[in-house]
Amino acid sequence: MAHVATATALRRALLAAVAASSALGCLLVFPDVDVSTTVMAGAQVVLLGAFGVYALKAVKGADRARAEAQNEAAASDNQLQKLIDNTESNIYMKRVDNGQYLLVNKEWERLFGVTRDRVVNLTDHDVFPAELADQLRANDLRVAAAGRSVQYEETADGIDGERTYISVKFPVLDGTGKPYAVCGISTDISERKRAEDEVRRLNASLETRVLQRTAELEASNKELDAFAYSVSHDLRAPLRSLHGFSDALLEDYGDVLDDVGQDYLRRLQRNVGRMGRMIDDLLNLSRATRADLERSTVDLTGMTQEIFTDLRAANPGRVATLTVPDGLAVEADPQLLRLALQNLLSNAWKFTGKRSDAIIEVGQVVRSGETFFFVRDNGVGFDMAYAGKLFDAFQRLHTTSDFEGTGIGLAIVARVVRRHGGRIFAEAEVDRGATFYFSLAGTGEDKP
Repeated sequence: MAHVATATALRRALLAAVAASSALGCLLVFPDVDVSTTVMAGAQVVLLGAFGVYALKAVKGADRARAEAQNEAAASDNQLQKLIDNTESNIYMKRVDNGQYLLVNKEWERLFGVTRDRVVNLTDHDVFPAELADQLRANDLRVAAAGRSVQYEETADGIDGERTYISVKFPVLDGTGKPYAVCGISTDISERKRAEDEVRRLNASLETRVLQRTAELEASNKELDAFAYSVSHDLRAPLRSLHGFSDALLEDYGDVLDDVGQDYLRRLQRNVGRMGRMIDDLLNLSRATRADLERSTVDLTGMTQEIFTDLRAANPGRVATLTVPDGLAVEADPQLLRLALQNLLSNAWKFTGKRSDAIIEVGQVVRSGETFFFVRDNGVGFDMAYAGKLFDAFQRLHTTSDFEGTGIGLAIVARVVRRHGGRIFAEAEVDRGATFYFSLAGTGEDKP
């Protein structure tokens, strides 16, 4: 505070000295002038001088402020221009009253081949064809009238050819709140439009192909129906004749034929029986493919026990153990599921035929979050190197002399499983049995 007081006193002394000097100067120059008048004049001179210094400083300060404001405005404009120049969208601003361009960014310049120094003060009619220019102008005026952002889909020809844009336009207001310009940000969606057109074209083509394929499938189904009818009627008749005449020969002329002749007839009968079974399997395969799927709750435990009872009745000399838990159930077509389970259990029964301790197990298990049913046996198994052939028709991993069969049973099983939207696979080792796993759509909620 002492320093402040000293400085104030010093300033007052200086001012008094300046005033006195001014007065003294006046007296020296004008000795006849009244001293009081001279002093007043000196004071006025001092005040005017001080005001002039202050005014000069104020002017210089205003100039500096104006220069700083201009620099800041220029920097702001530069930043804004860099911002809009480094975007992939094309950005532009146009006057409302006459449609003249106020600014554009580099992407706009690139697309339409007009530099910003040339486009300023031009209108859309100076840049684009008349029809397009009319449309763009009408859109701008609607935005100004609406007083809010509006989105349009617009098409324009540029150096890259015709392009389609999604344009978001909004009004720019003056100090009175009236729109004096319209700013637009247009994003190129040409590639997306082409992709959408391609998708529509592919969908139309797909619909045509689906109709064609449906017609082909209907024709194939008719052919399959005709084939099934032919197999079940036309082929069975000659087989019955072969079997009947071979029986008659054995009964009526058995004493005439030697052992070799009788063996030939028995071989003929065996092959007739094998051909009959193959016809049955082919019909079942056709049925598994074409039959309508009608789901219901199936008691898998009871179905397994029924099929196993039939297998035992057909082979009373066989000893085999069945293991199946109570309460196994699934949502599936009962007839098709029985067809599949019949083939799986028959295979297990057949390939455990040489085991004195044959065990067949049916159950349910969850693997990697997916529920599977399985049929497991401790029979002869097979080499997993050939597992890829298992579910193809007429593919066999064992000779007919070792194990009878047509090679169609597992193809039927796979067809039934796939009709239900499931999948099937097998795991096995030679002489250590095999396990067939299959899933059915809708079994994911079941627990083992």
